[in-house]
Amino acid sequence: MPKTHSYELMQEEVVEICRKLITIDTTNFGDNNSRGEREAADYIARLLSEVGLDSTIYESAPGRANLLTRIPGSHRSLPALVVHGHLDVVPAIAEDWSVDPFGAQIIDDMIWGRGAVDMKDMDAMIVAVIRHLMREKISPRRDLIIAFFADEEAGSDYGSLWMVEQHPELFAGAGEAISEVGGFSTEIAGQRAYLVQTAEKGIAWIKLAAHGVAGHGSQLNEENAVTRLASAVARIGEYQWPLSYTKTTRALFEELSEISGIEFDEDHPEPLLEALGNTSRFVGATLQNTSNPSVLKAGYKHNVLPGYAEALIDCRTLPMEHESTLATLRELAGEHVEVSLLQDQQSLEVPFSGELVESMVAALKSEDPQAVVLPYMLSGGTDNKALAKLGITGYGFAPLQLPKDLDFTGMFHGVDERVPISALKFGTRVLDRLLRNY
Repeated sequence: MPKTHSYELMQEEVVEICRKLITIDTTNFGDNNSRGEREAADYIARLLSEVGLDSTIYESAPGRANLLTRIPGSHRSLPALVVHGHLDVVPAIAEDWSVDPFGAQIIDDMIWGRGAVDMKDMDAMIVAVIRHLMREKISPRRDLIIAFFADEEAGSDYGSLWMVEQHPELFAGAGEAISEVGGFSTEIAGQRAYLVQTAEKGIAWIKLAAHGVAGHGSQLNEENAVTRLASAVARIGEYQWPLSYTKTTRALFEELSEISGIEFDEDHPEPLLEALGNTSRFVGATLQNTSNPSVLKAGYKHNVLPGYAEALIDCRTLPMEHESTLATLRELAGEHVEVSLLQDQQSLEVPFSGELVESMVAALKSEDPQAVVLPYMLSGGTDNKALAKLGITGYGFAPLQLPKDLDFTGMFHGVDERVPISALKFGTRVLDRLLRNY
């Protein structure tokens, strides 16, 4: 394709847009306690308006902003493609960082800050590419529904789930979607490979509640709420979930075996995981269900036994195993501990085939012809879960070509989050090719 001034500008703008989005503090603390989402949405709306594209902001609650616009395609009979990102980020404790988490500094040719990889990098790529298409008056083949959601980091109740429930008409005619945590590169036995997300685990955020008899801390108490809760937490946290391979993880491991020459042993996947390097942390968590205790609450004074204690468990479930996993958790909790679901979202698994997959692979190979493209499952969740309620098939595709020594997967919700500028520019080129041609 001809390299126009606008094409070069697109690759420069993505850096500026990413940095500006990072400086807008959109921390999501959960329980409808968030900041900055409306400011971020307004900023994106201005950028789109500058190139003649109108957008609408929908607030699910004061300040909880969701932005949506639709670009008509040249073949209106084709199903629309939803291209979406989320505006919020998880909290960052400034004293743990070596830089200001919201300073968006450029150090070592990388942009540092909360949201650099989750997911203001992809947000910036989307905006930069759309601005380029509008400047060049390029019509995509199919309608593009561009969406930026609030609240993804706290379960999406004020974001994509609210939009799907309150404004399903905005997604009319959409068949597929792309969003975060896929299309990034890793290295396997000297071979660069890009992992496209074709599955994601289900979410079961659970509260354990233990009741007992309150009393003096010096007395015997066989109905101690803290003891009951602690026992349940220990059983759940230490439970060894069995290995279980889905279509996606089996296909990935078979490809890993072929590339690395390491035998695929279902009972002992460790050698193949090691071949993935840092990415093994992402992939390893997709071979079984997980249940991690994260919050404990009980009591108010050393010598007072409370009558109530609670804990939060972050459980992620494999496709086809959601209900059975919840049943196991209830059994592990025991008779004296109540189990309630705070978030209950099913897993997703879609084919690594079809025209969209072929187009994603072609777009990546246009920039990196010698690479291979593989499917994988995300251990977390994305807003594709909400869109699936409308029958929209979602993939993770935020293309980044990364240095092999960068611990990319460790950046998600981690300290000193950063993204290489070269990766951002690579991503805009790949995404531009996909959106104009698919």
